[in-house]
Amino acid sequence: MIKQSINPTTRTSLALLSLLAFIASSVTALAYPPKELIKIKGEAVGFANEKKIYLQRYYNKMFFVIDSSVVKDGKFSFSAKLEIPELYGITDDPTELSGLFVFIDTKNELAIRYDTARGGRNSTITGSPAADRYKLYQQNARNTNIEQFIKEQPASIVSAFVLYRYFSPSLSAEEVVKYTNLLDKSLAETQYVKLLKELPTALRSTAIGQQAPDFELPAPDGKLVKLSDHFGKYLLVDFWAAWCGPCRRENPNIVRVFNKYKDKGFSVFGVSLDSKKDAWIQAIQKDGLNWPQVSDLKFWESGPAKLYGIRGIPGNVLLDRSGKIIARNLRGEDLEKKLAELLN
Repeated sequence: MIKQSINPTTRTSLALLSLLAFIASSVTALAYPPKELIKIKGEAVGFANEKKIYLQRYYNKMFFVIDSSVVKDGKFSFSAKLEIPELYGITDDPTELSGLFVFIDTKNELAIRYDTARGGRNSTITGSPAADRYKLYQQNARNTNIEQFIKEQPASIVSAFVLYRYFSPSLSAEEVVKYTNLLDKSLAETQYVKLLKELPTALRSTAIGQQAPDFELPAPDGKLVKLSDHFGKYLLVDFWAAWCGPCRRENPNIVRVFNKYKDKGFSVFGVSLDSKKDAWIQAIQKDGLNWPQVSDLKFWESGPAKLYGIRGIPGNVLLDRSGKIIARNLRGEDLEKKLAELLN
C-alpha cells in the first residue's frame, strides 16, 4: 500500500480552505429568511371529523403540501417552523389551487376560519398584518395603482407578491425594474424579488424587434420539434395550458383565425405549461388545435416560458416570416386585426 504524506504547508492550506468554506456556508445560510415557529389554530366550517386540512407553501405559482391536520370537532391546528414573511395556503384538496391564501409576516399565533362556501369568501384570518393587507388589495384590485400600492408599504411581502403575480405579466422590462426598486431591501431574498430581477433580461431579449430565441421540445408523440423549423410564415407562438380557463376560452378564437389565414401564410406554434401529458393531449383534441404543439411538462418551470418572460397565460408572441418578434399578447379582435393588416 502506498501512503501519501501531507506536509505542514498543505495541512495549513487545507485547514484554511475548510474555514473559508464554513464561513461562506454560514453567510449563505444567514442570507435567507430564518424559520420561525408559527402556530395556527383553525376552525373548519362544514367539515366532518377525520377530514384532513393541508398547509401548503407557495413557490412559482404552485402550492406544495408541507403539513396536514385532522379535523376534530370542527377544529384543526398547525405548529411548524416556517420561513417568514411568505405566502402559505390552507386547503382540503391539495390537487387544486389552494383554497385560502395565508400571508404570514409575524410570529403571532394565527386564527383561521376556513369556510369553502361562496368560493371561500367567508373565510377569515386573524393575527397577520400581511393577510389584512392582501384582503384590502383583493377588495380594490381593479383600481390598484401598483406604484402607489408599493409606496404605501414597501417592506410588505404583499407588495412584492402583487407586483410579481398580478402586474409583472403586463409590464415592460423598464417598468419591472422601476417598481421592483421601490420595494424595501429587506425583501431582496424573497422568491418574488429574485424572480422580478430575472424578468427584465428575458423581456428585453424577446421585445418587439428582437429575433425570437430558438428552442426545441417534445411534441405529444415524443418527437423533438424546433421552433425555428417553422419560420417562413407569420407565426403565433402561443403559451397556454389545459388547466388554464382563460386559455381554453381563447382557443376558439385562435382556431377561427388559424382557419381563416392558414392558407395565406399564417400558422400557430403551441407551447403548453401543463404538467400532465394526458390532460394536455385531451385538451388539444377537444379544442381542435391542429398546429404544432410542444411541452416539457414542467408547469411554471417551463423552459420557453422563462426564456420569453411569460408570467401569465394565455400569452403569445407574433413572429414575422424571418422569426423576428413583431407583437406580443395579441388576443381576440386584436389578433385578427393585426393579421388582416399583414396578410390581406
